[in-house]
Amino acid sequence: MHVPRNHADVLIIGGGLGGVAAARAALALGRTVILTDAGDWLGGQMTTQAVPPDEHPWIESDLVSRSYRELRERIREHYRAHYPLTDQARVEEHLNPGAGFVSALCHEPRVSAAVLREMLAPDIASGDLTLLLGHVPVAAERSGNQVRSVTVRERSTGERQTLIGRMILDATELGDLLELADIPHVIGAESRDETGELHAPVKADPLDQQAITWCAAVEYRAGENHVIAKPADYAYWRDTVDPRWPGSQLSWTDVHPITLAERYRPLFEGTPEEAVHGEHHDLWHYRRILATRQLEPSYDGGDISLLNWPHIDYWELPLVGVSDETRQEALRSARELTLSFVYWMQTEAPRSEGGRGYPELKLRGDVLGTSDGLAREPYIRESRRIRALFTVTEAHIGCEMRGEGAGSEIFDDSVGIGFYRIDLHPSTSGRTYVDIASFPFQIPLGALIPEQVENFLAANKNIGTTHITNGAYRLHPVEWSIGEAAGAIAAHSLNVGRSPAKVRQEPADLRAFQELLSERLGVSLAWPEEIRRTGRPDATGPILEKQVSSVGIKKWGGFHQ
Repeated sequence: MHVPRNHADVLIIGGGLGGVAAARAALALGRTVILTDAGDWLGGQMTTQAVPPDEHPWIESDLVSRSYRELRERIREHYRAHYPLTDQARVEEHLNPGAGFVSALCHEPRVSAAVLREMLAPDIASGDLTLLLGHVPVAAERSGNQVRSVTVRERSTGERQTLIGRMILDATELGDLLELADIPHVIGAESRDETGELHAPVKADPLDQQAITWCAAVEYRAGENHVIAKPADYAYWRDTVDPRWPGSQLSWTDVHPITLAERYRPLFEGTPEEAVHGEHHDLWHYRRILATRQLEPSYDGGDISLLNWPHIDYWELPLVGVSDETRQEALRSARELTLSFVYWMQTEAPRSEGGRGYPELKLRGDVLGTSDGLAREPYIRESRRIRALFTVTEAHIGCEMRGEGAGSEIFDDSVGIGFYRIDLHPSTSGRTYVDIASFPFQIPLGALIPEQVENFLAANKNIGTTHITNGAYRLHPVEWSIGEAAGAIAAHSLNVGRSPAKVRQEPADLRAFQELLSERLGVSLAWPEEIRRTGRPDATGPILEKQVSSVGIKKWGGFHQ
């Protein structure tokens, strides 16, 4: 079936993990799709923002969506097919190319970008999917309870075109369509009186938004010198001390996100040469995305690690609810902070074995698809959020509010599952970390559906969460599951002739949709009871305040996204 370039059953704006998952689900259920993204890579936080996937302890089990398991296995197969892996690494069922300890699948963003494009290739070839990369949404037409169209601008030419979909999904990183289509939404932090949340601020603050991070990739090249030019803002970042921080951000000292105690974490435990083949829990091994120990001796490169560390969190200016000039200054300054930290590491940072500076660190923009060593886009933790039919609050998932052993709220309209701590980084309001334990949770369908619009769905971090619970629902596998559910309900609603809200409202219709999700698409809708109540990998004993990742972050704790 040929899809007109400007018209499809399902129009998805935003090609991050949520957008890709939504497109695959809608296509699997027989609908045509247009998928757009402002950049020329798919994958969002995993690729253009360059953040290795942060996942829960059950990520390798059947509890995870079938399609997300496929993505992860395709990434591993890419390394097996194209990299000079050692015999031992090649046969590892759960190959971790970077052997980083934040994830069981630390890998290069360029690899997942290639894999995601391959996963959509058959539908592009058939014409069922129109993929428009390099297209920015600039306008949307809403009429009553319907969003009629979205206008996009091609970045390379400036040409505009109007796209039409019977169902429209916002999978952008900042919830751009919520503003363009005048859909009621929230930015920043709600007040404690509004949400009833224990950790919400007393007063609402729209400009209380989590720090962004402009990630970078660096390779360790023993005996070489790759010092970059001194960044223009280097002196500012070296000398500035924020009241929430123990000193300059250009330091190995930071703040433990749970206890808020000062801590010191070096780049390497011991010498860099010792670190390459060891099992260390230093900054280098935290997000290492390519490990030479996994490769044959013929490989003549070095380890590559990804910088997404608290030291380069940028919290001075927010991105939404401000002028374009303020937003551009925030983006510029975030880049300068990261470049300043790289320059500091190369020239002034204390070395574990003595001396100062690691000139051997080389920026590797090629693994991120850039020429400057930085990610294509900043890592964005917080978006505009819809006024939804249902809003998830801390009272639904937070351990402290619900009580030990209570487990998370059970949602009758569950369309997926997820698990992550409620993890908020320092914000643009001056707030420090909010990092508290949560139970394994469900994704309610009502959180994807706005109050006033029938043919529109949220498919990324823009769902009906609060400023607090967004901190748990924003990570890779949860975003994928949100997008998958949004694409599936969009297609199903068209197939049965009822809006998503009406499907949710009628128990029989809702059950039929949930059966479609679980049986046809392989989506898990509920956690096993012991896991839901405890949040422990062994499902025994009281929940731990320090939940650990699937590869066991025990020494440092609090190594979060």
